[in-house]
Amino acid sequence: MSGLLEVIALHAADAKRAEAGGADRIELCGTLDEGGLSPEPALVEKVRAATSIQLRVMVRLRPGFGTDGAEAVRLKGLMASYADAGADGMVLGYLNGMGEVDAQVVGELVADGDWPWTFHRAIDWCLYPDRGWALLHRLPRLDQVLTAGSSRGLEHGLDELLQRASANPWQAGVIMAGGGLHPDHVPWLARAGVRAFHIGTPARPQGSLKAYVDADLVHSWRRLIDTEIRHALG
Repeated sequence: MSGLLEVIALHAADAKRAEAGGADRIELCGTLDEGGLSPEPALVEKVRAATSIQLRVMVRLRPGFGTDGAEAVRLKGLMASYADAGADGMVLGYLNGMGEVDAQVVGELVADGDWPWTFHRAIDWCLYPDRGWALLHRLPRLDQVLTAGSSRGLEHGLDELLQRASANPWQAGVIMAGGGLHPDHVPWLARAGVRAFHIGTPARPQGSLKAYVDADLVHSWRRLIDTEIRHALG
């Protein structure tokens, strides 16, 4: 069994190199400022033309994990434009003013689409994580949750992810580990049942966002993930 490897791309060259290295999917951002913000639809078209692997697009226009009614209308229009431009899915996630998953707003945002989507790392800032995960389970077409288990990154949240994945098969199936993912984390996550992994700076020489994605680095992650999943499955 092969794991899923998602790589952050900022332009078509990143996407082509990620595909050459064996990535399964691209998360396309316009910028990685504030943890990732939305690209222009024209960029989605360029990346779609450059690669044949899955393409999900970040849907986030400002810092933080809040939104409002006026912005929600704009976000819906943006997602429709992304789908028209060739996106296979979306990446989004919002919390309400009480620090809980805003299931109402997120549900409204995804209601008109037919694409799968990822709830991104907003879950790591959720005030009541157990309640947040329960709310996510009810949302339509959600098939991935990008999480580090902690707002401080996987170094601090690894035990949390291992516990969730080991205790709950649904959570194990949707967890995509990312946010400071290190090669040493992969064996532990694979043994706990996690099958999806997300990298940004580890796919770039010296971890620099000024550098293009490097196909050889992506390929090293591809080999690592598939090897550890095979070992986990015995």
